[in-house]
Amino acid sequence: MKDKKLKNKLRNKEITIGSWVTINHPSIIEIMSNKGFDWLTLDIEHSSFDFENIKNLIAHIQYNNMAALVRVYENDEVVIKRVMDAGADGIIVPMINSLNDVKKVNDYLYYPPKGKRGVGLNRAQKYGLGFNEYKDWLLNDAVFIAQIEHIEAIKNLDEILNSDLVDSLMIGPYDLSASMGFPGEYERKEVQEALSQFVQKCSKSEKSFGYHIVPPNSELVIEKLKQGYNFLAFSLDFYFLGDIIDKQMKNIIRNLK
Repeated sequence: MKDKKLKNKLRNKEITIGSWVTINHPSIIEIMSNKGFDWLTLDIEHSSFDFENIKNLIAHIQYNNMAALVRVYENDEVVIKRVMDAGADGIIVPMINSLNDVKKVNDYLYYPPKGKRGVGLNRAQKYGLGFNEYKDWLLNDAVFIAQIEHIEAIKNLDEILNSDLVDSLMIGPYDLSASMGFPGEYERKEVQEALSQFVQKCSKSEKSFGYHIVPPNSELVIEKLKQGYNFLAFSLDFYFLGDIIDKQMKNIIRNLK
């Protein structure tokens, strides 16, 4: 069942919390499915999913009553078309640096006359049996999250925020700091100023804005909520797994000494 709630939540700046999936197995979806997440994102930018995996995992996410997003590996016509045909509820697109980048996503996401996406019949269109239903859903409920992760995007933030084509913006602090010549140095004055500019401008706009809190620490999520972020990715599958193993094994080792 395709999601019709996430778009409305984003448009209304309601809080939504999801997580990141990088491990290619449906059991990961099952484990994460009853923990309260509104959505899960398949990260195909930094993982080894193929498109058959993507289609199957999207189905598992949706079956478990969450929206299925895909973080694509670039602003590319073919990859966006294929993940949407596989049934994704929306896409997170990296390196959106300008209004021109936004318009490219629009072309690849939507059918004419709104966009230029070629028509295919796959899971999203119920293999041809639900094409008209899908056309209506696409126009009204498909989600586009723009990742802001370059200093050029901060410079062009006003024009991106003013576009009706974007449902939410998501800051990428690591790549942002790297684009400024300081990879991973979030506490540097220049990087903090860029991050503050993002929060201030998004807060004054009608747009939802998001952050990916990578460490599995709920206090960091609460901190971002207090700053005004409402679209939050909380950690990711392997980090949740590694963190609990690390903590429990350290406790065992301490008690063995």
